Amino acid sequence: MSPPKLPIALPGKIICVGLNYKDHAAEAKVALPERPLLFAKWSNSLVGDGDAIMLPGTSRCVDFEAELGVVVGRRARNVDAKDALNLISGYLCVNDISARDVQVEDVQWTRGKSFDTFCPIGPALVPASAIKDPQKLAIKLTLNGQAMQDSNTANMVFGVAELIEFISRDITLEPGDLIATGTPGGVGYYKDPRVSLKRGDIVQVEIEDVGVLTNTVT
Repeated sequence: MSPPKLPIALPGKIICVGLNYKDHAAEAKVALPERPLLFAKWSNSLVGDGDAIMLPGTSRCVDFEAELGVVVGRRARNVDAKDALNLISGYLCVNDISARDVQVEDVQWTRGKSFDTFCPIGPALVPASAIKDPQKLAIKLTLNGQAMQDSNTANMVFGVAELIEFISRDITLEPGDLIATGTPGGVGYYKDPRVSLKRGDIVQVEIEDVGVLTNTVT
C-alpha cells in the first residue's frame, strides 16, 4: 500500500464526536446527549482523497459517516466558545469509516473506528477565513452515486464552537489536531435493509464550500 496523500500534516490527536446530529440520534432511537460524547481514532486510519478504503477481514459490517473536520491552528486550553472559531486553521471533509460489528462487540468505539484506512480526509484544507459560519453548511454522502446522507451542520447538537470549548477544558489542543464533529442521519447501519461497504464501492463526502472527498473501497 502506497503512503496516503494527506492534505494536512499528521495530527497529534484525532478527536471524534458521537451522536452529534439530531437526525442521527433519531435514527438510532437514542436520546440527545447532554454533553459531547468523545472518542479517538488513531493516525494509522488516515488516508487522503483518492486513496482506497480497505475492508478488514475481521468485520462484515463496515459503514460510512460524512463529517465536517476541523483543524486546530494554535495551542490552547480552556477556550471560551465565543473565541473558539478563532482557534481554527481550516476545515475539510472526513469520512468516519466504522466497523459496526466490532463496535458492538467491544462496547466502546476506538478499535472499530481505527482500522487502517478508516479515516479518509480531504480533498484539501479550506482556510477558516473562507467559511463564514460552520453551522450553515450542507453535508452529503453518496454511495455509487446514490444519496445516503443529506443534512446540514445546523442539525448538530453541539456546534463547532461548543465542541472546542468542551474539549479544551480537559485536553490541551495543539496545532494540527483534527476534530471530527459527528455525522448526520442516513448511515448504512440504520437503513432497512442495512447497507455495508463492499469491494468496488465509490464513496463521496460533499460539504458546502469545503469540497468533495472521493474514495473507492477495496
